[in-house]
Amino acid sequence: MKKNRLYIALLGLMSLAFTACDSELDIEKHGNMGSMDTYYTTDENINTASASLYLQMRSNYYNWFFTKNLLSDDSWCGGGQRNDNGQMEELNEYSFDTNHSMIESLYSGLYGIIYKANLIIDKTEGDTPVMKHAINEAKVFRAFGHFELASLFGTAPVVDHLLEPGEYRQANGTAADLWAFVEKDLTEAIGSGTLPSKNDVNDQETGIRVTKEYAQALLGKAYLFQGKYSEAASMLDNVINSKKYALYPGEYDAQFHALANNNCESLFELQKRNDAEQMWNQLDMLFLMQGWRTSVLMYSGQAAQELATGTYGFFNPRKSLYDAFVAWEGADGYRLNKSIMTYDQIKAYGVEAQPGASVYGNEGYFYWKNQSLKSDVIVDMSYFQGGQYIDQKVMRYAEVLLMAAEAQLQSGNASKALEYVNEVRARAKETPLTEVSMSDIKMEKRLELCNEAIRFQDLVRWGDAKSAMGEQGKDVPAFTTNGVQWNWHNTKYGFQDRNMLLPIPLKELELNPNMQQNPGW
Repeated sequence: MKKNRLYIALLGLMSLAFTACDSELDIEKHGNMGSMDTYYTTDENINTASASLYLQMRSNYYNWFFTKNLLSDDSWCGGGQRNDNGQMEELNEYSFDTNHSMIESLYSGLYGIIYKANLIIDKTEGDTPVMKHAINEAKVFRAFGHFELASLFGTAPVVDHLLEPGEYRQANGTAADLWAFVEKDLTEAIGSGTLPSKNDVNDQETGIRVTKEYAQALLGKAYLFQGKYSEAASMLDNVINSKKYALYPGEYDAQFHALANNNCESLFELQKRNDAEQMWNQLDMLFLMQGWRTSVLMYSGQAAQELATGTYGFFNPRKSLYDAFVAWEGADGYRLNKSIMTYDQIKAYGVEAQPGASVYGNEGYFYWKNQSLKSDVIVDMSYFQGGQYIDQKVMRYAEVLLMAAEAQLQSGNASKALEYVNEVRARAKETPLTEVSMSDIKMEKRLELCNEAIRFQDLVRWGDAKSAMGEQGKDVPAFTTNGVQWNWHNTKYGFQDRNMLLPIPLKELELNPNMQQNPGW
């Protein structure tokens, strides 16, 4: 894939940022970098600050991705055995409380993104094109942080500037304030004329950074979450009518692998680098966690040639998700078979459970869409194949189409909604619908975007979360070749009214007496 100089520079700066902490004490200092007040005065330093902001977003991706997926009804927590990761099980089974490390890390990580954005916005001195671009790009990141805080925590404070010491103990915000600020930041960034747009649908270079169209899609999503359907429809149509994005034309599952990084469907994804020298510096556990549990499975034939090994077996699809696929598109559905495999299918592929083994948190179904392949691995080592360079997806065009379909339907434009849904169905090789309902859109969105950190917030805003997940975590399965066993039973489980908002982390309340806990916690 062609890489432009900006892409290489951006990734290079990210790689340096990964190594800086480990080697800081070994580097002799030459000269004076200046103070924070004078640092943001050159294009070179501004580019470095922008790279640091991207890195902050990427370092928070793991908690962002896993927390939201664990809370949804798509997947079991899984892993090697019971309590392999107790924090993840608590999220998946709704037994967590206010002192939960992943929720705390997600909350502080979102404010970390906002802080890095505020550094650029508040400290940049000058009006060069690079500086103007960086400021408005930072506003998009800041809006992303506040969007997630609004939709997940609800009463988190708005932080619209670098706080002075006397401002650290902010009181709760309101949902109205958070959403208004998201709208303000995105509207200003979009109207600035500084955010780039892709040259055409096949431009794989421009989209490695935030584009005008991604900002429009995020603003459309914010409108949708507030029930501002006409505004959402108009904003999302801007993205669609730009003709700069399209559904990935290759095999459905191929878009989730490294060879399709920055493909035509990507609105925004966080970059990984296929560089053996930097593998350990940019390693994360994202795909290592999600791959099938190698320690209880035997690989042979085609599977042994293609699959990355040493993976941990977290995130197995629930039977309810598989059944939803079958009910909607049949057991032979193209999209189903590119997303999930049954045990019989993985056996035919060359994967079999070891005699007497138990696959924890599994009902006999295995995700395929997020399975790591050897072709995704930076260095194929026999003892470790966890260093993948698959980009981390934040938003893709299929989500834009389905959000636009919902907004159009709710605005009274059913024909436009039908058009957008059928575009997604056509790629899934499904028969076009002749009319569309909200129930249809919900189902298409569940299947198309399963295990992509989207469904939990949708279920909450639709008012469907309690019916979908009220019993979640009551019983936990394990798959064996003799059938599914339900050996674990909980007395505390399931989505309750208080789960409409995540709790403000206990640590925040202990440090800040001006903050109040969310209702029910």
